[in-house]
Amino acid sequence: MSLSSGAKWVLSLLSIASLAIIVHILVILSIPQNATHRAYEAVALYGPDRQFNTLPEVRAGSEPLPALDPAMKHAACRFQLADGPVLFHASIPAPFWSIGVFNASGEAIYSLNNRTVGSDVLSMLLISPEQLSILRENPPEDLEDLIVIEQPIKDGFALLRAFVPSHYKSTEIETALSSAYCGWLDEASEI
Repeated sequence: MSLSSGAKWVLSLLSIASLAIIVHILVILSIPQNATHRAYEAVALYGPDRQFNTLPEVRAGSEPLPALDPAMKHAACRFQLADGPVLFHASIPAPFWSIGVFNASGEAIYSLNNRTVGSDVLSMLLISPEQLSILRENPPEDLEDLIVIEQPIKDGFALLRAFVPSHYKSTEIETALSSAYCGWLDEASEI
């Protein structure tokens, strides 16, 4: 029994469609392994670790990191929590600012903004569970003034964002981001 030319055509079309679907699924599943742009590595391009480094303005096609808001100024700080707790301190004269803490995979693990804090001043300590138990034995005197975030991560980065309401406030907000502190707890007496 032979197939008619119409049946052969339909069978060929189904075979091609099945092959295309299989290739499409394999490509989609391979994207995470083949992705070359990771935010943790990209942040290192803008300056040293344990320091807020201002990011260039967000322009279409040349974003320093994916999904940044062009109405905001941004500063990023990479850290290795195994090296010690990380203190974040900033005074940002913007109607809205926020800080996001991300693990090395780029997943958000904590977020905070000025409306949550109720202040223009950010004072936050990121610490591992082991480091927190050691810190409790000999706490710094200003510990009660800090927002303490306990996270069991090794590497990560923080992204500090500030809304720029007008061109005239741009320089003031950029200066505040440039002077934001991301560093060692024992060096915080200098801020």
